[in-house]
Amino acid sequence: MPARDRLEQPRRSARPGARSLRHRRRGGDQAAARPRRGREAALEREPLRPAPRSARSGTGRARARLDVPGGDLPGLPRRGRSLSRDDAGSCLSRARDAGADRALATTFLRPGDRVVVPQLTYYLYGTACAARGAVVHEAPTRELRIDVEALLDTVRRTRAKIVWLCDPNNPTGDMLEPGEWAYLLDQLPGSCVAVVDEAYVDFVALEARLPRLAAVEEGRPVVVLRSFSKFFGLAGLRLGYTIADAALTDRLALVEEPYNVNCAALAAGRACLRAGDAAEERRREVAEARELLAAGLRDAGAEPLPAAANFVLARIGVDDRMLADELARQGLLVRPGSDVGLPGYVRITVGPVPLMRRVVAAFTDARSALEG
Repeated sequence: MPARDRLEQPRRSARPGARSLRHRRRGGDQAAARPRRGREAALEREPLRPAPRSARSGTGRARARLDVPGGDLPGLPRRGRSLSRDDAGSCLSRARDAGADRALATTFLRPGDRVVVPQLTYYLYGTACAARGAVVHEAPTRELRIDVEALLDTVRRTRAKIVWLCDPNNPTGDMLEPGEWAYLLDQLPGSCVAVVDEAYVDFVALEARLPRLAAVEEGRPVVVLRSFSKFFGLAGLRLGYTIADAALTDRLALVEEPYNVNCAALAAGRACLRAGDAAEERRREVAEARELLAAGLRDAGAEPLPAAANFVLARIGVDDRMLADELARQGLLVRPGSDVGLPGYVRITVGPVPLMRRVVAAFTDARSALEG
């Protein structure tokens, strides 16, 4: 049998949902940019150090507990206990790895089930559901914002089983208004579960966050996903947690891999949940640097969107890939909007204030040169 035919057989045997998936262009990394300039690049990934300092020391203290007998890892948040003093309540929670989207798809979706995602959001929600054979419907956005009415219309029309939200949204950085969230909850059909990815919520001031945990406690069909990868800079540990009603978490637990949180990650995560003043300090630092970046982009002729996360999306008025390439030659990695269906935009991750000043200067020069 020719080699090409031997390859085609396993390709055809893949699930129809998996066969329909396509590779996506990913963000750059330092190794790829270094040959262009000969030095480390920054900004496409989290440029701040892992925080707080107690998280780094916590991983060291965990070394003595790496040999764990059967059962849950020591310190795993238990049902009925608050995860932190900011997340007060008796939400039913379980720490888990970064595979929550796939676990939800595996638990709740059968081939042919309908799922709704905003047209402009993190791609992996749709990918995880399509791989399980679900039919993914995109709800149109309005002026690059999630349109709650369009989302609800699509849910009703398709009789969707799950609707996905990222709030603050990726790649735009904006948030739903309190009234929008309340309206979505009130109008959502009882047969549909709202899965809200709050990966970036720790960048939002406590008083500005939406009452998602209260919705869980009230028994609403809401699942909240949180991560330690963004705000706390622990992406390499692949640590996060799910907050949902017991009826949902019990089903999710059935498809989780055993021992899916190691001791080092757990120690760091628990330290982060107790960060207190250190977390507030980082939140202020990011907000200050974000405002400086947005103001500098405006002065350079770009149009930054309002942002609540650790990045700024801006309409730049020139070719986004050409501008990203020019910044990469200076050791600065930014995400071209064309990668996420937004040609003419770039997304820039927020870093320390001195780095943001350097970015603004380099951006201004690069944009002026491209304008000609």
